[in-house]
Amino acid sequence: MGEADVVTMDARVSQQLSTLLSSVRRHLHMHPEVGFQEHATSAFIRRVLEMHGMVPGPPIAGTGVYVDIVGSPTGRAVGYRADIDALPIQDEKTVPYASTVPGVAHLCGHDAHTAVAIGVAVLLHELRDTLEGTARIFFQPNEEGNPSGAPRMIEAGILEGLEAVYAMHVDPTLEVGKIGLISGAISAAADQFRITIRGGSTGHSSRPHEHVDTVWIAVQVANALYQMLGRITDARSPAVLTICRLRGGEAYNVIPAAVEMGGTLRSTDPAGRDRIKGHIRTIAESIASLYGAQAEVNILSGSPAVLNDRRLVAHVDECARRLIGPDAVYRVPRPSMGSEDFAHYVQHIPGALVRLGTSSGPDTRHTLHDGLFDLDEASLAPGARLMAQVILGHLDQGVLAPDDV
Repeated sequence: MGEADVVTMDARVSQQLSTLLSSVRRHLHMHPEVGFQEHATSAFIRRVLEMHGMVPGPPIAGTGVYVDIVGSPTGRAVGYRADIDALPIQDEKTVPYASTVPGVAHLCGHDAHTAVAIGVAVLLHELRDTLEGTARIFFQPNEEGNPSGAPRMIEAGILEGLEAVYAMHVDPTLEVGKIGLISGAISAAADQFRITIRGGSTGHSSRPHEHVDTVWIAVQVANALYQMLGRITDARSPAVLTICRLRGGEAYNVIPAAVEMGGTLRSTDPAGRDRIKGHIRTIAESIASLYGAQAEVNILSGSPAVLNDRRLVAHVDECARRLIGPDAVYRVPRPSMGSEDFAHYVQHIPGALVRLGTSSGPDTRHTLHDGLFDLDEASLAPGARLMAQVILGHLDQGVLAPDDV
């Protein structure tokens, strides 16, 4: 990579970019919209892109937006993805840019992801004469939902012609100026399960032996589910099952006719994921049958694990060290057990999800989805510059061997 290939900015341009991305992020933070309802968000993104001389494509996957930045017609194309939806959670911050929508807030950083992606688009548009190919910047709805927005974007053709795709996620555990990288799994698959134990009729608490005790059976199922991990899966491949809801009767002296429990399964190994899901069903049905009940098991498969391509990660590493400094890269020691629907894209083409450090003090260290979550906006412009450089370098160097494309 020669000096001409590096995204350079003088102090004035850098400040202009920082101001733009901060204003974009704050506007979105004040006006959040949940998945597949991001109509105003989508229109705002289009306006900003058009104000900077770009021509976005037609709407995609409902409220999705994309823009192709075309350089020399080499045929090589690389994608960059941002998510645009907010969470149905109350914003509890006292800041000028707090959410104005009751019960809805950008508490996972998607407003920042969108701002960074706009920055990437602006920078690459300015450098379009040097692009050795095409950069597709796309803005995806409903990352948080299930089914999520990524499959709909893929079905609509967003990956057509792309050889690789990149994305960035804010990380409040990392300081501003740090970039988190890991090859292989960086986040987990997430599946939702619901189990209903049915006994046929209610019973009296004084005579449980005369009825099917649905609560007791549900407890046995829960215990068995918690004990199976590490026995049917390799303990070196992280997996966690958590029961988060348990609903039965209302009276203190009536055994309910049915008890429902539900929760999530998170895993990083695809084979282990399938094995665990099969055992959830078998365990619930077997225990219920043993004690005269029936078990209805519903498993809603969510996003698979995000598996970062080692070649793309190495490329981001090189760019980060060159642009930010030799100490910029933080080697993520283990995958997050949270999920990210960017995983759907990397099931089709090589991809890399990068963590962007966004904390600089107590107010910016709250965890994702916390009502007080916030970030240091000083991270936005450097994040955009880095990912613009990643795409510029990828198109110039290839990164992937010819046989891999």
